[in-house]
This record gives sequence, C-alpha cells and structure tokens, in this order.
Amino acid sequence: MSTAVVARLDSAGDVLITGPAVRAIAAGHDAVTMLCGPRGRAAAELLPGLDEIVEWQAPWVDFDSPGLTSDHVESLVKQLRDIRPDRVFVFTSFHQSPLPLALICRMAAVPWIGAICEDYPGTLLDLRHHVPDGIPEPERALSLARAGGCELPAGDDGALRVRETALPDDLAPIAGDGPFVVFHPGAAVPARRPSAERSAGMVAALRAAGHRVVVTGDPAERELTAAVAVEGALDLGGRTTLATLGAVYSRASVVVTPNTGPAHLAAAVGAPVVSLFAPVVPASQWSPYGRNVIRLGDQQAPCRLTRARSCPVPGHPCLDGITDAELLAAVDRLGGTS
Repeated sequence: MSTAVVARLDSAGDVLITGPAVRAIAAGHDAVTMLCGPRGRAAAELLPGLDEIVEWQAPWVDFDSPGLTSDHVESLVKQLRDIRPDRVFVFTSFHQSPLPLALICRMAAVPWIGAICEDYPGTLLDLRHHVPDGIPEPERALSLARAGGCELPAGDDGALRVRETALPDDLAPIAGDGPFVVFHPGAAVPARRPSAERSAGMVAALRAAGHRVVVTGDPAERELTAAVAVEGALDLGGRTTLATLGAVYSRASVVVTPNTGPAHLAAAVGAPVVSLFAPVVPASQWSPYGRNVIRLGDQQAPCRLTRARSCPVPGHPCLDGITDAELLAAVDRLGGTS
C-alpha cells in the first residue's frame, strides 16, 4: 500500500488551490494525508481525495505561530513516523521555501520528498522541481504532482473542486427568494480589500440596480459586514462555516470578492466571480481559477507587486477607484439578474 503526504501550511485559499494536485496524487497512491496549518484546516476538509488531515502550525509560515521549539518539531516528526509515508509533496507559494519542512521530513526518515525549490537543497529533496514565473498557482502545484509521476484521473479537467455541502436549514430561504449576488468585503490582508466605505457604496449600487444582495464574512468580520450591508442587503457575517459558505456561493448568480480565500472557494463551486483584485501580488498567479471570472482593479497602481499588507498609497486607488458602472457591467456580463 503506497501512502503520500501532501503539505500546504498556510491559508484556506492556498489549500484550495492545491486541489487539482491533491487529486492527481490521490490517483497515484492508496492513501493520502494532508499536512496543513490551522488556517487551512477547514479548506482541507473540503478537498476530494484526502483520507486524513494532520494539523501543524509552521513558525516560518504563520505570523502568529509560537516560536519554534524542539518539542514542537518532535511532535510533527512523531506524526510523520506514525504515518510512514512513501512520499511527501511539499507545496508552497512562489515566495516560500520548502526546505524547513523537508528537513523535518528527513528527521522522520521519509524516503522521498519533492518540492518546487529555487534554493540549493543539498540532500533534503529527491525531486527539485522548477516552474516558470507567472503561471496560475493551481497549475504550478499540479506541475509538481506531475513531475512526481502523478496524473489527474481520466475525465478530471484540473479545475478547482470541493466536496458538496448542503445549505443549512437556517440559510435555505436565501435560495428560495430568487436570484442573488454575493458581496464578500473582507480579506485577511487589508491591502487586498476595498475600504468599508467603498464596499458599502458598491452594495448600495447593486441594490439600486435591482439586485438582491447577500453579504458574507467570517465571525471576525461581523463589524465589517454590518457596515457594508446597506438597507435591503442580507448580512450573513459570522453565520457560515467555510463549507456552508461554499453552499451559499454555489447558489449565487455572481460572487463579488477581493483576493482572499472565498474567491478561490467561489471558483471551486463553479460560481461566476467578479474579482476585486489589488495588484500587490501578481494577478496572473492569484486570480480566481475559474472559467467565469472578470477582474476589476487597477493592475498598474503604484502598489503593484509590493506584497504590501497595508495599502501604501493614499486613498487605496487600485480598489476604491473601481466605479459603480464597472461593477454593475461586470455583474451583468456574468449573468447577474435583478
């Protein structure tokens, strides 16, 4: 019996975009375990192809992780020894190094480790894979699986995909009252979302155009969603899990969202997406990976490719400069009905 571990240690969106690679690896192994961080656990639970999930917080990935200690490392070494994987695939973003985790895997006597890596790995990697700059992150991850000899099963088109979740009874009325547009105002990185004032203005414009609007956000974003959900919009802030959020998105005419995990979730459930995309990271890599996506936002703004977490330009022009007319035209083009 062959066993693989796939590792993606950062956020929910990062985990979701490894989905095609996970399915390819699952097609080539008898069992697959995902190693993820606490911010990615809910997303891992939605991915087809996984048999087990191990959660471990990496100090070189999370800003709020406890400091690295020998006990923390030993806990992961023990779990890896218990799993006894034949192979470990370490997935990272283009700006991250896989080598700290590869070192821990070697300490656990993992016989084969593969990763995309620009740094010299010595003997830490058995597969040192290179990928050209600028390709979409799901394709980047899938290329590592393929370099390791794993292909998608027949009939799998390589799209993002999640397990289907039923709409909870308390949310069922939103699907029965006619078509609706979702507006998701939040993002973990402030530079990647419009201001609350501009988001409220966008929701007001959608309402004025006759759209039924549902505003979504996680429990930490309740204050934001309350400020954005102008009169007539339904505020679901804090009322959904990641899984039930996907159920809401799958029933939406269009999902409007900045560059954040829910954007990738919307693409994974097949929803048309209006992406409010700040150019602090490359759109070619991080735009929602779907067939029905329209990107708005000035991609040549001064913040371009800075990876800034807070907007360095007064007025946040790349996103707050999106006009109501641009937004409404994009929603209508994707099939939003009012």
